[in-house]
Amino acid sequence: MSQSIATVSLLVADYDDAITFYCDTLGFGLVEDTDMGGGKRWVVVAPPGRAGAQLLLAKADGEAQRVAVGNQGGGRVMFFLQTSNFLKDHAAMLARGVTFLEEPRHEAYGSVAVFTDLYGNKWDLIQPTA
Repeated sequence: MSQSIATVSLLVADYDDAITFYCDTLGFGLVEDTDMGGGKRWVVVAPPGRAGAQLLLAKADGEAQRVAVGNQGGGRVMFFLQTSNFLKDHAAMLARGVTFLEEPRHEAYGSVAVFTDLYGNKWDLIQPTA
């Protein structure tokens, strides 16, 4: 038997703003955008190549979810965007306006830099050491 995490839910304030950020700014692809009725949509985005998990952009519903938008990781890096070309992707993300919180670092495990999404969630852009 084999298992994998296929989709991770991420609370967002607005579907369209989130789609714009993840698709236009980060370069992800829109996998699905289905109207579920009642103002709800099933919105899934994924990085190019679609290796690994994809993100379900879930519009916050209710006060508890709204206050969690941007802080689902409690201030820690929550997502790790793995790349095979750190320098190219880092430069492209900077050019598209992604906010990095640090200069790239080269650690024993690979090249890495922390960035934030449109809500302030922290991400690592990382190219593991071969």
